Amino acid sequence: MNRPQPNEYPEWAKNYIDQVADDLFDLLERQSSDWPEFINSIAHKADYAYAPGKWTIREIAGHIIDTERILVYRLTAFARKEQAALPGFDEDQYVAEARFSERDLQSLTEEFSLLRKANLYLFRSLNAQELDHVGTASERRLTVRALLFVIAGHVVHHTRIIKERYLI
Repeated sequence: MNRPQPNEYPEWAKNYIDQVADDLFDLLERQSSDWPEFINSIAHKADYAYAPGKWTIREIAGHIIDTERILVYRLTAFARKEQAALPGFDEDQYVAEARFSERDLQSLTEEFSLLRKANLYLFRSLNAQELDHVGTASERRLTVRALLFVIAGHVVHHTRIIKERYLI
């Protein structure tokens, strides 16, 4: 699949899209097992935050699940030519309200794995025309193709942040 062009996404998405260096579908599939394995390997740091006000590893795991759900909803809506603009979301509020600290880390990683595996059926079903469909979310327009790259890049981004700031 071709990478999205700059006119297919807003500036905020560039960081995530740029994180995808591999074959997109291979990366999306590998993440369903590699990411949970990585997080479970650092379970001893589940409640660690590298600074006051920063999320814990457990909260990052929950944030990744919430974001996957939201981005896949957007992707589905845009692929089906939804004309209504979709709202944004405040990720800090979502984490604060989700009670991830009460969840077992293993259950969070298993949930991510199952969610991603289910989403892969949708991702693989998209045809060239659907990948080009455009929708509006958070008052910004982006294509289905760009959302696929954002979904993969979001996990890469948070994995890098964990390695750089939490595992020191």
